Amino acid sequence: MCRLLAYLGPPATLEELLFAPEHSLVRQSYAPRHQRHGTVNADGFGVGWYDRDRRPEPARYRSDRPIWSDRSLASMAGLVRSTAVMAAVRSATPPAPVEESGSPPFTWGPWLFAHNGAVEGFAGAVGAALRGLVSDRRVAQVEGSADSAVVFALVLDALDRGAEPAGALASALAAVEEVAPARLNLMLTDGTSVAATTCGDSLFVLDETGAAMAVGGEDGGGRVVVASEPWDDGRRWREVADRAVVVATPAAVTVAPLPVRVPERRG
Repeated sequence: MCRLLAYLGPPATLEELLFAPEHSLVRQSYAPRHQRHGTVNADGFGVGWYDRDRRPEPARYRSDRPIWSDRSLASMAGLVRSTAVMAAVRSATPPAPVEESGSPPFTWGPWLFAHNGAVEGFAGAVGAALRGLVSDRRVAQVEGSADSAVVFALVLDALDRGAEPAGALASALAAVEEVAPARLNLMLTDGTSVAATTCGDSLFVLDETGAAMAVGGEDGGGRVVVASEPWDDGRRWREVADRAVVVATPAAVTVAPLPVRVPERRG
């Protein structure tokens, strides 16, 4: 499937976030430790980052190549510094093609989005049914043929209706599950907060927010990482239970069960 990572906190370089840790995202691309589906993530990668003093929209760099083979990313990683980053390495779900348009994160306006998982039957009738749930405006903006792009369109529709990020993810997840079984670890950020869901795969939080650090009597770090798996063996990593929603900022992290969707009565 994929390995995802989102960071919020003091300015950090892409090298510090993606390359330097012992079990970095680059290492997870070929030797993941917690991946439940698939073995390697060599079908592309992407990274998005923000400079909100200049513009609300993120910059994004992505490729259909393995992250370990991209010398351009390795060259610039030590010079790109940001307070908000989302990155992912991809394992494409057959029969989805390996192409840049399928590499997360996806972006629209201020949002970055990534999906770790798969929608069963998406290449056939399920995909058509899900596209039918997307508004005309958003379906015209779907990029590529990956199931993730359509899920992102459902998330954007929910945001357009006024949902908060966590609610938008929960709404899209419920809509997909009414059509077909799916694994839907979703992640969304606008550079100020991160929302994520667990549905079928691993997710961990490194909580070094000011509040958490103060409880331990230490200097507030004011940073948080939400990731498919830990980048080291530090004790501050906390695993998130399945079917939960995470909302994280540099000040606080909350984890709650996903809302139980009551099926609509028909007829």
